[in-house]
Amino acid sequence: MKFISWNVNGLRACVGKGFEDIFKALDADFFCLQETKMQEGQLDIAFEGYQAYWNYAEKKGYSGTAVFTRHQPLSVSYGIGIEEHDHEGRVITLEMEGFYLVTVYTPNSQDGLRRLDYRMHWEDDFLAYLQRLDSKKPVIVCGDMNVAHEEIDLKNPKTNRRNAGFTDEEREKFSHLLASGFTDTFRKMYPEEVTYSWWSYRFKAREKNAGWRIDYFVVSDRLYAQVADAKIHTEIMGSDHCPVELSLRS
Repeated sequence: MKFISWNVNGLRACVGKGFEDIFKALDADFFCLQETKMQEGQLDIAFEGYQAYWNYAEKKGYSGTAVFTRHQPLSVSYGIGIEEHDHEGRVITLEMEGFYLVTVYTPNSQDGLRRLDYRMHWEDDFLAYLQRLDSKKPVIVCGDMNVAHEEIDLKNPKTNRRNAGFTDEEREKFSHLLASGFTDTFRKMYPEEVTYSWWSYRFKAREKNAGWRIDYFVVSDRLYAQVADAKIHTEIMGSDHCPVELSLRS
């Protein structure tokens, strides 16, 4: 079973850069999107054999998530059930027979860390949400989690130490997530591999491969035995992020 997650940084723009061909070529069972940046009715896109679920931000041109699936979910939910967090279209959860699939676009702490306090609050509430799901069946959570966990996960750790996405606080929250019964699939499978999933549009960062690994597939520890592979598709363009992949043995 194949899962893809991709922050498309504006789906309408990404469609103009070959999204539909990439979608078909990747041939996933579940294809999760973050930062769709659109409202209902702004784009007519569908793929044969797939159902689509959308969570739009109330603010136009901002955030938003989507999931395309070949498999009928038992249930679908939007957000995490907490009013202050559920206006930005950041989470979709599909309940399947053997697991929950959660796609997330984690809030960015922003320039000057002006949203870091909110981000810390979000992290606690989101982890509690995942733990509630995990108490019922295993969880697969994927998306742009807006943190490079370890120094290996970004090109320039020293100069980025207090920047959004690489603060001690954000990194500690990710460590706490993993310590709470979850596994970072790519890092567990490839402990020494230096591969990034996001590059700034500035300073020719992608050309120089000056990137960050901030897009993840994280699974409940007890599901890790079923992981066949985890990949980062650095060759795929169309966004400032590239798609990440998880393959599960059935």
